[in-house]
Amino acid sequence: MAAVLLAVAGCTSTGTDKGAAPGSTPGTETTMRGMTLPSWNRDDYDSPDAPRYLRDIRATGARWVTLTPTWYQARATDSGPHTTEETADDASLRRIVERAHAAGLKVMIKPHVDLPGDLDRARIRPRDRGAWFTAYRRFITHYADLAADTDAEQLAVGTELAGVSGDTAPWTEVIKAVRDHYDGPLTYAANYDEYRHIRFWKALDVIGIDAYWPLTGKPSADPAVLNRAWAPIRRELAEFSARQGRRILFTEAGYVSQSGSTTAPYSWTVSERPAPAEQAAAYRALLDSFEGRSWWAGVCWWMWDDWPGSGETPARLAYTPHGKPAEQVLREKWAR
Repeated sequence: MAAVLLAVAGCTSTGTDKGAAPGSTPGTETTMRGMTLPSWNRDDYDSPDAPRYLRDIRATGARWVTLTPTWYQARATDSGPHTTEETADDASLRRIVERAHAAGLKVMIKPHVDLPGDLDRARIRPRDRGAWFTAYRRFITHYADLAADTDAEQLAVGTELAGVSGDTAPWTEVIKAVRDHYDGPLTYAANYDEYRHIRFWKALDVIGIDAYWPLTGKPSADPAVLNRAWAPIRRELAEFSARQGRRILFTEAGYVSQSGSTTAPYSWTVSERPAPAEQAAAYRALLDSFEGRSWWAGVCWWMWDDWPGSGETPARLAYTPHGKPAEQVLREKWAR
């Protein structure tokens, strides 16, 4: 595990928007090639489909899979999260990590805390912050223990919690507590409009960003348009990486296969018109824009297939690249 820590956390960037640092090779294990396999129900990870999903993810050229056990709060002001029937069972999570390793995939465990329905978790603002952080520490160290027990290669200490991520001192204590339970590399998955406001990056090994930047004002599958949109973002991230002395991992990035996905990558419902070519162009533009940059630690795409019967978005419109031109982009880019 120490070798993985060095590979992921080691930062050799000069802060310039240039290519790889001397001696680095694009596509090596220092860059994450990942896919998220989320869970929406207690037994998703024990589904008969799970082994096939892992094999299919591996076949894209991916070398990592991210797993997302989720706890819930009934209200944004509650004093802590709790498990529900939508929380992946611990035993199933242990088994899916074992299956992922057997399939040749490394694992990042990325626990989520969510609100009911479509409410944004960034709205979590507990009335009693002290009590919330005490409960959160119990939640995240539980998964730190599970990550350690299963030899998971990386752990995220939080995801898109903008309502509390400005509380630097409590987060620093949370991270210290996690390190008492798990000795692998740690990140936090900040939303694309959140990461600049976080002050605890240097307590972590890698900067995590959920990279849902809008790229265009109208639907586009034009590579030149999309590449130009990434250029100023890429320069900003290179400079931020240099200031923090940490590489940047896209802990999430993704596009629905709907017309307009490049205008609002964070939306599940941009339109009702399929646009697999726009999705594929967005995948290609991201990889073309960032692969080989020494400060960039890779990407974990959101997401692979929904579990049978659990998806609200039809597969032809959903985030999954499976069976679409975007999957072919991955196979082409990651075959090298």
